[in-house]
Amino acid sequence: MAGTSLWRNRDFTLLWTGQTISEVGSQVTALALPLLATLTLQASTFEVALLTVCSSAGFLLVALHAGALIDRTRKKPVLVRTDIARATLIATIPVAHVAGVLTIWQMYAVALASSILTVFFDVSYQSYLPVLVPRDQLVEGNAKLSSSAEVARVGGPGSAGVLVAAVGAPYAVLVDAVSFLLSAVATAAVRDTEQKPGARPAGQRLRDEIREGLSFVLRHPILSRIVGCTGTSNFFSSMFTAVEIVFLVRVLKASPQVIGLVLSLASLGGVLGALTASMLARRIGSARIVWLSLGVSAPLAFLAPASFPGWGVALFGTAAFATSFGAVVYNVAQVSYRQSICPPALLGRMNASVRFVVWGTMPLGGLAGGVLGTWIGVRATLFVAAAGMCAAVLWVITSPLFGRRDFPTEESDALTALLREAEAR
Repeated sequence: MAGTSLWRNRDFTLLWTGQTISEVGSQVTALALPLLATLTLQASTFEVALLTVCSSAGFLLVALHAGALIDRTRKKPVLVRTDIARATLIATIPVAHVAGVLTIWQMYAVALASSILTVFFDVSYQSYLPVLVPRDQLVEGNAKLSSSAEVARVGGPGSAGVLVAAVGAPYAVLVDAVSFLLSAVATAAVRDTEQKPGARPAGQRLRDEIREGLSFVLRHPILSRIVGCTGTSNFFSSMFTAVEIVFLVRVLKASPQVIGLVLSLASLGGVLGALTASMLARRIGSARIVWLSLGVSAPLAFLAPASFPGWGVALFGTAAFATSFGAVVYNVAQVSYRQSICPPALLGRMNASVRFVVWGTMPLGGLAGGVLGTWIGVRATLFVAAAGMCAAVLWVITSPLFGRRDFPTEESDALTALLREAEAR
């Protein structure tokens, strides 16, 4: 299959199509839930921020165990079942609203349970891609998947704003439930060519397998720095996200339609990043693009807290455009790198270990955003978040990546073999 266009790869196209649909639906919920909490339930700044915490807490709670369990089984059934389960959970929100019993606590429960399911889905998803796509096409595959997510972020928030205004936030989330079901159908149609993982050595415990995945990530001189950079960036990005809707609604006085439009226009940066990531990595260098993408884009995050009512809302959109562009280029490069250097039997645990750190910081960042937003105000919190996003790049510019054009693949493969031998002993 190497050398064949991914457009002709039936199984990848099915997976890609299903995720594109699901991403659009998820963008509706990403806007509808905080708007529902802010406008309908009259939630406080901290209560809205807590939704962000619950939406990402699963990675902190179960990621390490999920990775070890996923390495023991085939990935496709996990993808299908978690999509169906998430659809069912999301559908309970409009049902509770119709019954007149919807509370912020139910929204927290749905967000948390969905987050846990998303852990299993995402770890399986990143571990399943190398099954469908040859190693030399991983960057292209990740770029295409990222472009779907970013295109969804363009159309999703704008559509969500219109949908929320037309039918109300509780009913708008039904779009997400339907999208999860459609994703499950598309994934189920993928030909099941994945080999069932071999039996584990006798006496090997789950915690031993978890430790093996963590050791691979933390002892790797390049991967460990990438994880530190991503985790720091995600912490401060989550702090930013936790208060951005409150800032747009209560400080900038923006309507749901304007908020959706601003976020959609901002997401064009992510689309551009996904479309150009492969080209930039080739021309600039796969190692150089990692620190350069964040080093150039992160300082522009300061435009967001500098925005003001009226046309000044465009400053917020510009900041999001730039930071989204940089983040997507960075993610395509680093995800492709770690998929290419990791042994197949360790992919689930490697991805889960990475996600445990880089997504585990997100609920903490969201909580910090809620606390700071209440204490010093949402505009000041956005300034703090922007400064932290800039500081994240220090992890990679002080690493072996700096000064190199491309990732040292041969060195990484040699280190991988050594680490595997050490774990075996």
